[in-house]
Amino acid sequence: MKIGLDIMGGDYAPKAAILGAIEAHKALTADQKIVLIGDKETAVAILQENNFSPDHFEFVHTTEVISMGEHPTKAIVQKPDSSISVGFKMLKDGDIDAFSSAGNTGAMLVGSMFSVKTIPGVIRPAMTTIVPKLKGGLGILLDVGANADCKPDVLLQFGVLGSLLAESVYGISNPRVALMNIGEEEEKGNLLSLATYPLMRDAKLFNFVGNVEGRDLFTDNNDVVVCDGFTGNVILKLAESFYVITLKKQLKDEFFDRFNYEQYGGSPILGVNAPVVVGHGISSPEAIKNMVLLCKNMIETNLVDKIKQAFQ
Repeated sequence: MKIGLDIMGGDYAPKAAILGAIEAHKALTADQKIVLIGDKETAVAILQENNFSPDHFEFVHTTEVISMGEHPTKAIVQKPDSSISVGFKMLKDGDIDAFSSAGNTGAMLVGSMFSVKTIPGVIRPAMTTIVPKLKGGLGILLDVGANADCKPDVLLQFGVLGSLLAESVYGISNPRVALMNIGEEEEKGNLLSLATYPLMRDAKLFNFVGNVEGRDLFTDNNDVVVCDGFTGNVILKLAESFYVITLKKQLKDEFFDRFNYEQYGGSPILGVNAPVVVGHGISSPEAIKNMVLLCKNMIETNLVDKIKQAFQ
């Protein structure tokens, strides 16, 4: 197993990425290798500063970096030797089994769709996030930003993708899939949710439990919540603020501690032909470590193959 890590992506790259790689390496077995993609000379220097042998990693040197503010499509085309572009070429060629980065999210989405490409049958890939539950455990919310505008059949597919992720990677048996709405009743909602509800109810592709409201997100009556990427991103950013607020208010609470993004590493891009994980731009070494380990879990559980079978 080889997991590609973009060490140039993120606000604190490359140091945070390399320190995270060190911690991830300690949790991997001998046949599980991290491939560091980026400035090799800088990476080796940071490893030596931390008394960690470069021999633990493989390196692929690159000379360009796609910054956070660059246009994703233009950057991918105009910077073929960037760490993100090279990482996706390696993923496409089978030189690595998964690719992860805390860099430009748009470039990661574009790279996914134009290199390893979307799984046949999948209309649009989706990004996911973990939702802590009040009584323990977790749920999944998707989409959280890949698709600001969606059609009903796309939301239906998100239900399939989220259900497979919940079952395969997080061990949730027969996941309960719900549709985010402004009311529980079938006749509530905007045109999108009104059209999506009967599709999800009648498809029998997953365990659909109806509409849920925003206040239901952290309760135990659902495992997967589906929404368009605009709504999901607003929810995600609001939820991320909970942990920051508790720190500023000096409140210590186990539930709100679980909103710390570092614990979950990143967001898988579901619906493409290989495991791809996008980390938060402010990813710390702990977040990078967990991003790499999430890649490992996606490989080990054969999630991509299960999605391919579901969409045959």
